[in-house]
Amino acid sequence: MFDNLKSRLNKTIRNLRGQGRLSEENIKATLKEVRVALLDADVALPVVTKFLGQVKDKALGTEVLESLKPGDMMIKIVKDELTKLLGHKHSELNLKARPPVVILVAGLQGAGKTTSVGKLARWLKESKKKSVLVTSTDIYRPAAIDQLETLAEQIGVSFYPSRTDQDPKLIADNAIDQARKSLTDVVIIDTAGRLHVDDDMMKEIKDLHKATNPVETLFVIDSMLGQDAANSAAAFAEALPLTGTILTKVDGDARGGAALSAVHMTEKPIKFMGTGEKTEALESFHPERIASRILGMGDLESLFEKAEKQIDKDKAKKLTSKLKSGQGFNYEDFRDQMAQMRKMGGMKDILGKLPNMPNLPSAATNQFGDNMLKQTDAIIGSMTPVERRNPQLLQNSTSRLKRIAGGAGVTPKDVKNLIRQFSQMQKMMKKFKGGKMKNMMGMLGSKLGGGMTKLPGMPSMAGGMPSQKNKKKKKKKRK
Repeated sequence: MFDNLKSRLNKTIRNLRGQGRLSEENIKATLKEVRVALLDADVALPVVTKFLGQVKDKALGTEVLESLKPGDMMIKIVKDELTKLLGHKHSELNLKARPPVVILVAGLQGAGKTTSVGKLARWLKESKKKSVLVTSTDIYRPAAIDQLETLAEQIGVSFYPSRTDQDPKLIADNAIDQARKSLTDVVIIDTAGRLHVDDDMMKEIKDLHKATNPVETLFVIDSMLGQDAANSAAAFAEALPLTGTILTKVDGDARGGAALSAVHMTEKPIKFMGTGEKTEALESFHPERIASRILGMGDLESLFEKAEKQIDKDKAKKLTSKLKSGQGFNYEDFRDQMAQMRKMGGMKDILGKLPNMPNLPSAATNQFGDNMLKQTDAIIGSMTPVERRNPQLLQNSTSRLKRIAGGAGVTPKDVKNLIRQFSQMQKMMKKFKGGKMKNMMGMLGSKLGGGMTKLPGMPSMAGGMPSQKNKKKKKKKRK
């Protein structure tokens, strides 16, 4: 999400940093570029107008115009106002109410409500250690009831069954009553959606809200709706006392206008965003972190939190000990590392959270996607246990390459590419024996000029490589 906006704003920011001083004229020119960037990102016009007005008022103040680094001051203002536009600060769910805490989930059909209910139930169970019961009041779509029941079973939370001939209010009341009797912490109620906002739909959900008196009323919105998001957000905000928003399908939206528009129209914070199809693909929404990502400043805090949660620390310690003792890095270790990457959303997601990371073309970023990781896993899985533990057996062995390629359903060229990547990593891993190697993020940071710190629990995957500046200095010394 926000890839297009990030690309446009990064260019504007680079121009700003080159300014020795700012004047009213070049501030206006900058704001014109920001306006175009926001409109291209499908942000609603009223939102763009309000945002630019607030930035302009602050930018024309003496604090900026008389600053020693006016470009940096201007960037700070844009970031601060962008953070405000995204909701000021992170908003937690209210889980302190008397249990069972009732959460009502509403939105248009196709926005991803039912999937979001499943994701939220998993998040509450794993992150907040809450017992959860889910139920569906969508009596118009039997498939929605079946889908939620399947999700509940997968996640390991309770499900209150419902039928298409029941009254939605009765379903909700009975579910809450069952949760109360079983001492369940949270009840999440999935509601019916429509293909468009209509009076019947709004009356039904108003009545359901009144009957259940939820602590949280969350509006689920499809981030790919663009400017239409503003209209549906406004309609739901008028009908219901919303407490927050869940933004879905952000992994498929390069613009991000829906996020900015939804916050403005509902005047309620985005609490979560869905980042993929899997039930674990739900992230808490932090406005300041998202603003940093948009402006190319990275989001290390989210990266570290994800690493702390997803990385298998026992495996990481074992690999670290193994490498320090001088034992070789093999294909089994390599596959484990790729699995760790995949847990964290893949290399593409990791790179997207690093500061000063340029926008890579789609052809390059696709190399870091799920398909690449799946292919790597398939190729290594086609090797024999002996080959995986003795990488040298695959060097210059055409017959082995053909056999592995056939087993993995890829070409021998794909296997050769993997062997080349593995060899590069193996060389880096050899540095571990002497304690010279820091960690994967250290390498990426030095490449980007950022000086990254260590991801919790993740073993090194590459050595501390000198930055370009250091390389130039060494060349000068040699001369």
